[in-house]
Amino acid sequence: MGKNKHRILIIEDNRLLRDGLVSLIDREKDMRVVATLENEKDILAIIHRAKPHMILLDLGLMNNERKHILEKMRNDFPGIQLIGMSLMPSQLEIIDFIKVGASGFILKDASTKEFLESIRSVAAGIKVLPPQLLDSLFSHVIENALKKGRRKLANAVKMTKRESEILKLVADGLSNIEIARTLHIAVHTAKSHIHNIMEKLALHTRLQIVKYTHEENT
Repeated sequence: MGKNKHRILIIEDNRLLRDGLVSLIDREKDMRVVATLENEKDILAIIHRAKPHMILLDLGLMNNERKHILEKMRNDFPGIQLIGMSLMPSQLEIIDFIKVGASGFILKDASTKEFLESIRSVAAGIKVLPPQLLDSLFSHVIENALKKGRRKLANAVKMTKRESEILKLVADGLSNIEIARTLHIAVHTAKSHIHNIMEKLALHTRLQIVKYTHEENT
């Protein structure tokens, strides 16, 4: 079957559409459907068995029960990418889905090319929104939701007193050597703390630390 194929789970209550998606995806050399469901019932057991890399989920009827199930899934399987599907999702549906860790959205009237490109983009780590949803006002709504989601996650992260001190010094623009001198610690110790901070906050550069700290204080 090919170990490098994107393994996809489809959750869609419309059988005709579900079967059509399976047929479309399984024709591609780099992806295959490993399971399908009508709804989220038994989703955790299915994920354990099928081991998908990605889930295509019908966004219809996004209610509190569904959000709870998705949040549980994201906690248990954080590496799985979520793509929402809808004919025309509302802003509230999009924001709710972002809050549970969505990687992208596909409109159900997308072309075959757009649909497959969206899957490949998400698999490559790119957040995907349909072009129709990228007007400036809606982009601001999405960005605001993403910031709130990051802050909620960051607030749950437990920092040591030393890490909090170093976080502030990095945000102030101090180098590793300057941080070590200020706190009377070894340079390699400062580097180790900074590495731990980045791991905890899922950041990759000092510039991202500065931006994160600025957002937290505004």
